[in-house]
Amino acid sequence: MRVLVIGATGHVGGYLVPRLVEAGHRVVALSRGRQQRYRDHPAWASVEQVTADRDAEDAAGRFGHRVAALAPDAVIDMACFTAASAGHLLDALRGTPTLLLMCGTIWVHGRLTAVPARESDPRRPWGEYGVQKAAIERLVLEAAAAGDVRGTVLHPGHISGPGWPVINPVGNLDLTVWERLATGGRVVLPNLGLETVHHVHADDVAQAFQLALERPDAAAGRAFHVVAGRALALAGFAEAVAAWFGAEADLAFLPFDEWRATTTTEHADTSYEHVARSHVMSIEEARRHLGYAPAFTALEAVREAVGHLAASGRIRVPAFADA
Repeated sequence: MRVLVIGATGHVGGYLVPRLVEAGHRVVALSRGRQQRYRDHPAWASVEQVTADRDAEDAAGRFGHRVAALAPDAVIDMACFTAASAGHLLDALRGTPTLLLMCGTIWVHGRLTAVPARESDPRRPWGEYGVQKAAIERLVLEAAAAGDVRGTVLHPGHISGPGWPVINPVGNLDLTVWERLATGGRVVLPNLGLETVHHVHADDVAQAFQLALERPDAAAGRAFHVVAGRALALAGFAEAVAAWFGAEADLAFLPFDEWRATTTTEHADTSYEHVARSHVMSIEEARRHLGYAPAFTALEAVREAVGHLAASGRIRVPAFADA
Protein backbone atom coordinates (compact mmCIF):
# COMPACT_ATOMS: atom_id res chain seq x y z
CA MET A 1 0.00 0.00 0.00
CA ARG A 2 0.92 3.64 -0.32
CA VAL A 3 0.99 4.71 3.35
CA LEU A 4 1.18 8.30 4.53
CA VAL A 5 2.61 8.62 8.04
CA ILE A 6 1.89 11.98 9.70
CA GLY A 7 4.48 12.73 12.37
CA ALA A 8 6.87 10.19 10.89
CA THR A 9 10.03 11.50 12.56
CA GLY A 10 8.77 11.01 16.13
CA HIS A 11 9.46 8.22 18.62
CA VAL A 12 7.12 5.65 17.11
CA GLY A 13 7.81 6.74 13.54
CA GLY A 14 11.45 5.80 13.97
CA TYR A 15 10.34 2.18 14.24
CA LEU A 16 7.16 2.29 12.19
CA VAL A 17 8.60 3.69 8.96
CA PRO A 18 11.31 0.98 8.68
CA ARG A 19 8.74 -1.70 9.52
CA LEU A 20 6.47 -0.54 6.72
CA VAL A 21 9.25 -0.24 4.16
CA GLU A 22 10.60 -3.69 5.01
CA ALA A 23 7.07 -5.10 4.62
CA GLY A 24 6.95 -3.75 1.07
CA HIS A 25 4.74 -0.70 1.55
CA ARG A 26 5.48 2.61 -0.16
CA VAL A 27 5.83 5.17 2.60
CA VAL A 28 5.25 8.90 2.46
CA ALA A 29 6.59 10.60 5.59
CA LEU A 30 4.90 13.89 6.43
CA SER A 31 6.43 16.07 9.13
CA ARG A 32 7.16 19.67 9.99
CA GLY A 33 10.77 19.14 8.96
CA ARG A 34 12.01 20.85 12.13
CA GLN A 35 13.12 17.84 14.09
CA GLN A 36 15.85 15.29 13.54
CA ARG A 37 14.66 11.71 13.30
CA TYR A 38 14.81 9.86 16.61
CA ARG A 39 16.11 6.73 14.93
CA ASP A 40 18.02 6.48 11.67
CA HIS A 41 17.59 3.42 9.48
CA PRO A 42 18.55 2.56 5.88
CA ALA A 43 14.84 2.26 5.04
CA TRP A 44 14.54 6.05 5.08
CA ALA A 45 16.41 6.19 1.77
CA SER A 46 13.32 4.86 -0.01
CA VAL A 47 10.80 7.07 1.77
CA GLU A 48 9.08 9.99 0.06
CA GLN A 49 9.30 12.95 2.42
CA VAL A 50 6.82 15.80 2.56
CA THR A 51 7.09 18.89 4.77
CA ALA A 52 3.97 20.60 6.10
CA ASP A 53 3.04 22.87 9.00
CA ARG A 54 -0.12 21.17 10.19
CA ASP A 55 -1.21 23.93 12.54
CA ALA A 56 -0.92 26.61 9.86
CA GLU A 57 -2.57 24.47 7.19
CA ASP A 58 -5.38 23.44 9.55
CA ALA A 59 -5.99 27.12 10.31
CA ALA A 60 -6.20 27.80 6.59
CA GLY A 61 -8.43 24.79 5.99
CA ARG A 62 -5.87 23.12 3.72
CA PHE A 63 -4.29 20.27 5.66
CA GLY A 64 -6.92 17.59 5.07
CA HIS A 65 -6.97 18.40 1.36
CA ARG A 66 -3.15 18.25 1.26
CA VAL A 67 -3.31 14.74 2.72
CA ALA A 68 -6.04 13.56 0.34
CA ALA A 69 -4.16 14.99 -2.65
CA LEU A 70 -1.21 12.70 -1.87
CA ALA A 71 -3.55 9.79 -2.75
CA PRO A 72 -2.63 7.42 0.08
CA ASP A 73 -4.21 4.01 0.49
CA ALA A 74 -3.80 4.51 4.23
CA VAL A 75 -3.05 7.39 6.60
CA ILE A 76 -1.36 6.78 9.94
CA ASP A 77 -1.80 9.92 12.02
CA MET A 78 0.65 10.05 14.92
CA ALA A 79 0.33 13.79 15.49
CA CYS A 80 -3.32 14.78 15.86
CA PHE A 81 -4.01 16.57 19.15
CA THR A 82 -7.32 18.41 18.73
CA ALA A 83 -10.80 17.40 17.67
CA ALA A 84 -10.85 20.31 15.21
CA SER A 85 -7.76 18.98 13.46
CA ALA A 86 -9.22 15.48 13.32
CA GLY A 87 -12.44 16.90 11.89
CA HIS A 88 -10.59 18.58 9.02
CA LEU A 89 -8.83 15.34 8.15
CA LEU A 90 -12.00 13.26 8.38
CA ASP A 91 -13.87 15.67 6.14
CA ALA A 92 -11.19 15.29 3.47
CA LEU A 93 -11.24 11.48 3.65
CA ARG A 94 -15.01 10.92 3.83
CA GLY A 95 -16.28 8.70 1.05
CA THR A 96 -12.81 7.55 0.04
CA PRO A 97 -11.43 4.03 0.48
CA THR A 98 -8.48 5.41 2.47
CA LEU A 99 -7.83 3.63 5.75
CA LEU A 100 -7.26 6.01 8.69
CA LEU A 101 -5.27 4.79 11.70
CA MET A 102 -5.33 7.40 14.46
CA CYS A 103 -2.98 7.52 17.44
CA GLY A 104 -4.82 8.12 20.69
CA THR A 105 -3.73 7.60 24.30
CA ILE A 106 -4.76 5.51 27.29
CA TRP A 107 -5.52 8.87 28.94
CA VAL A 108 -8.89 8.88 27.16
CA HIS A 109 -10.06 6.81 30.14
CA GLY A 110 -9.30 9.23 32.95
CA ARG A 111 -9.86 7.63 36.37
CA LEU A 112 -10.68 3.95 36.23
CA THR A 113 -13.42 2.03 38.03
CA ALA A 114 -11.95 -1.45 37.52
CA VAL A 115 -8.67 -2.81 36.20
CA PRO A 116 -7.45 -3.86 33.78
CA ALA A 117 -9.45 -1.31 31.83
CA ARG A 118 -11.16 -2.47 28.65
CA GLU A 119 -11.72 -0.48 25.48
CA SER A 120 -15.47 -0.71 26.09
CA ASP A 121 -15.26 0.97 29.51
CA PRO A 122 -16.85 4.42 29.88
CA ARG A 123 -14.67 7.39 29.01
CA ARG A 124 -14.14 9.88 31.83
CA PRO A 125 -11.15 11.88 30.60
CA TRP A 126 -9.75 14.90 32.38
CA GLY A 127 -7.00 17.28 31.40
CA GLU A 128 -6.77 18.90 27.97
CA TYR A 129 -4.73 16.12 26.37
CA GLY A 130 -7.02 13.31 27.45
CA VAL A 131 -10.20 15.26 26.70
CA GLN A 132 -9.07 16.16 23.19
CA LYS A 133 -7.89 12.63 22.43
CA ALA A 134 -11.23 11.23 23.62
CA ALA A 135 -13.04 13.67 21.34
CA ILE A 136 -10.81 12.60 18.43
CA GLU A 137 -11.57 8.94 19.14
CA ARG A 138 -15.29 9.65 19.19
CA LEU A 139 -15.14 11.46 15.84
CA VAL A 140 -13.17 8.69 14.14
CA LEU A 141 -15.31 5.84 15.46
CA GLU A 142 -18.56 7.66 14.71
CA ALA A 143 -17.41 8.26 11.14
CA ALA A 144 -16.45 4.59 10.86
CA ALA A 145 -19.80 3.44 12.25
CA ALA A 146 -21.59 5.63 9.70
CA GLY A 147 -19.55 4.10 6.87
CA ASP A 148 -17.97 7.44 6.00
CA VAL A 149 -14.35 6.49 6.80
CA ARG A 150 -12.49 3.25 7.42
CA GLY A 151 -11.13 4.31 10.80
CA THR A 152 -9.29 2.72 13.71
CA VAL A 153 -7.85 4.26 16.89
CA LEU A 154 -4.87 2.85 18.77
CA HIS A 155 -4.18 4.02 22.33
CA PRO A 156 -0.55 3.71 23.46
CA GLY A 157 0.56 3.87 27.07
CA HIS A 158 3.76 5.60 28.22
CA ILE A 159 5.91 5.24 25.12
CA SER A 160 9.42 4.12 26.04
CA GLY A 161 12.64 3.27 24.31
CA PRO A 162 16.14 4.53 23.55
CA GLY A 163 16.72 8.18 22.80
CA TRP A 164 14.47 10.04 25.21
CA PRO A 165 13.57 10.13 28.93
CA VAL A 166 10.80 7.78 30.06
CA ILE A 167 8.43 7.80 33.00
CA ASN A 168 10.31 6.81 36.15
CA PRO A 169 9.14 5.19 39.42
CA VAL A 170 7.86 8.48 40.82
CA GLY A 171 5.78 9.08 37.69
CA ASN A 172 7.79 11.85 36.05
CA LEU A 173 10.85 12.51 33.87
CA ASP A 174 13.35 13.52 36.58
CA LEU A 175 16.61 11.88 35.44
CA THR A 176 18.14 12.02 38.93
CA VAL A 177 15.67 9.36 40.11
CA TRP A 178 17.49 6.74 38.01
CA GLU A 179 20.83 7.85 39.45
CA ARG A 180 19.65 7.64 43.04
CA LEU A 181 18.10 4.21 42.57
CA ALA A 182 21.25 2.93 40.86
CA THR A 183 23.52 4.04 43.70
CA GLY A 184 21.36 3.24 46.74
CA GLY A 185 20.33 6.84 47.32
CA ARG A 186 17.00 7.64 48.93
CA VAL A 187 14.00 8.06 46.68
CA VAL A 188 10.79 9.46 48.12
CA LEU A 189 7.64 8.10 46.49
CA PRO A 190 4.23 9.78 46.52
CA ASN A 191 1.63 8.17 48.77
CA LEU A 192 2.36 4.47 49.38
CA GLY A 193 3.98 3.68 46.03
CA LEU A 194 1.00 1.55 45.02
CA GLU A 195 -0.04 3.67 42.05
CA THR A 196 0.66 2.28 38.60
CA VAL A 197 2.13 3.26 35.24
CA HIS A 198 1.76 1.30 32.02
CA HIS A 199 4.68 1.60 29.62
CA VAL A 200 5.08 0.30 26.09
CA HIS A 201 8.13 0.13 23.84
CA ALA A 202 7.92 2.36 20.77
CA ASP A 203 8.53 -0.63 18.52
CA ASP A 204 5.56 -2.44 20.03
CA VAL A 205 3.41 0.58 19.23
CA ALA A 206 4.78 0.43 15.68
CA GLN A 207 3.95 -3.29 15.61
CA ALA A 208 0.33 -2.57 16.52
CA PHE A 209 -0.04 0.07 13.81
CA GLN A 210 1.43 -2.28 11.21
CA LEU A 211 -0.94 -5.04 12.27
CA ALA A 212 -3.95 -2.72 12.08
CA LEU A 213 -2.82 -1.54 8.65
CA GLU A 214 -2.46 -5.05 7.32
CA ARG A 215 -5.65 -6.40 8.93
CA PRO A 216 -8.10 -3.60 8.11
CA ASP A 217 -11.22 -5.75 8.25
CA ALA A 218 -10.39 -6.79 11.81
CA ALA A 219 -9.34 -3.29 12.86
CA ALA A 220 -11.89 -1.00 11.22
CA GLY A 221 -14.29 0.73 13.56
CA ARG A 222 -12.46 -0.38 16.70
CA ALA A 223 -10.19 1.13 19.33
CA PHE A 224 -7.30 -0.80 20.87
CA HIS A 225 -5.03 -0.36 23.88
CA VAL A 226 -1.36 -0.68 22.98
CA VAL A 227 0.73 -1.30 26.09
CA ALA A 228 3.06 -3.90 27.56
CA GLY A 229 1.49 -7.04 28.93
CA ARG A 230 1.51 -5.80 32.55
CA ALA A 231 1.63 -2.42 34.28
CA LEU A 232 4.12 -1.45 37.00
CA ALA A 233 3.41 -0.43 40.60
CA LEU A 234 5.69 2.44 41.60
CA ALA A 235 7.40 0.91 44.65
CA GLY A 236 8.05 -2.42 42.97
CA PHE A 237 9.19 -0.57 39.85
CA ALA A 238 11.73 1.34 41.95
CA GLU A 239 13.00 -1.85 43.59
CA ALA A 240 13.42 -3.55 40.21
CA VAL A 241 15.41 -0.60 38.82
CA ALA A 242 17.76 -0.59 41.81
CA ALA A 243 18.33 -4.32 41.38
CA TRP A 244 19.53 -3.77 37.81
CA PHE A 245 22.60 -2.12 39.34
CA GLY A 246 23.06 -4.50 42.25
CA ALA A 247 21.62 -1.92 44.65
CA GLU A 248 18.80 -2.06 47.16
CA ALA A 249 16.16 0.61 46.85
CA ASP A 250 16.06 3.03 49.79
CA LEU A 251 12.45 4.17 49.62
CA ALA A 252 10.47 6.63 51.70
CA PHE A 253 6.86 7.69 51.32
CA LEU A 254 4.92 10.93 51.74
CA PRO A 255 1.31 11.96 51.10
CA PHE A 256 1.21 13.55 47.68
CA ASP A 257 0.69 17.13 48.88
CA GLU A 258 3.76 16.81 51.10
CA TRP A 259 5.72 14.92 48.45
CA ARG A 260 5.11 17.77 46.00
CA ALA A 261 7.43 19.98 48.05
CA THR A 262 10.35 17.56 47.49
CA THR A 263 10.65 18.26 43.77
CA THR A 264 10.09 20.95 41.15
CA THR A 265 6.66 22.17 40.10
CA GLU A 266 7.15 20.63 36.65
CA HIS A 267 8.06 17.21 38.01
CA ALA A 268 5.29 17.31 40.63
CA ASP A 269 2.67 18.20 38.02
CA THR A 270 3.86 15.40 35.73
CA SER A 271 3.73 12.90 38.61
CA TYR A 272 0.22 13.97 39.48
CA GLU A 273 -0.91 13.39 35.90
CA HIS A 274 0.29 9.80 36.16
CA VAL A 275 -0.46 8.74 39.74
CA ALA A 276 -3.93 10.27 39.70
CA ARG A 277 -4.79 8.08 36.72
CA SER A 278 -2.83 4.93 37.69
CA HIS A 279 -3.76 3.17 34.49
CA VAL A 280 -3.70 -0.58 34.07
CA MET A 281 -4.94 -1.54 30.62
CA SER A 282 -6.11 -4.76 29.02
CA ILE A 283 -4.63 -5.71 25.63
CA GLU A 284 -6.96 -8.65 25.00
CA GLU A 285 -8.81 -6.85 22.18
CA ALA A 286 -5.55 -6.11 20.37
CA ARG A 287 -4.37 -9.69 20.88
CA ARG A 288 -7.63 -11.17 19.62
CA HIS A 289 -8.35 -8.95 16.63
CA LEU A 290 -4.87 -7.90 15.53
CA GLY A 291 -2.58 -10.61 16.83
CA TYR A 292 -0.71 -8.00 18.87
CA ALA A 293 2.06 -9.56 20.97
CA PRO A 294 4.34 -7.05 22.70
CA ALA A 295 7.98 -8.04 22.40
CA PHE A 296 8.99 -6.04 25.48
CA THR A 297 7.74 -6.14 29.03
CA ALA A 298 7.35 -2.75 30.67
CA LEU A 299 10.59 -3.26 32.61
CA GLU A 300 12.46 -4.33 29.48
CA ALA A 301 11.32 -1.24 27.61
CA VAL A 302 12.38 1.03 30.46
CA ARG A 303 15.69 -0.76 30.94
CA GLU A 304 16.64 -0.22 27.31
CA ALA A 305 15.83 3.47 27.65
CA VAL A 306 17.84 3.83 30.87
CA GLY A 307 20.80 2.05 29.31
CA HIS A 308 20.73 4.48 26.41
CA LEU A 309 20.51 7.46 28.75
CA ALA A 310 23.63 6.18 30.50
CA ALA A 311 25.51 5.43 27.28
CA SER A 312 24.79 8.92 25.95
CA GLY A 313 25.95 10.58 29.18
CA ARG A 314 22.57 11.95 30.18
CA ILE A 315 22.67 10.07 33.48
CA ARG A 316 25.61 8.76 35.50
CA VAL A 317 24.99 5.27 36.82
CA PRO A 318 27.05 2.11 37.37
CA ALA A 319 26.96 -0.68 34.80
CA PHE A 320 24.03 -3.06 34.96
CA ALA A 321 24.89 -5.71 37.52
CA ASP A 322 24.11 -8.61 35.20
CA ALA A 323 25.46 -7.05 32.01
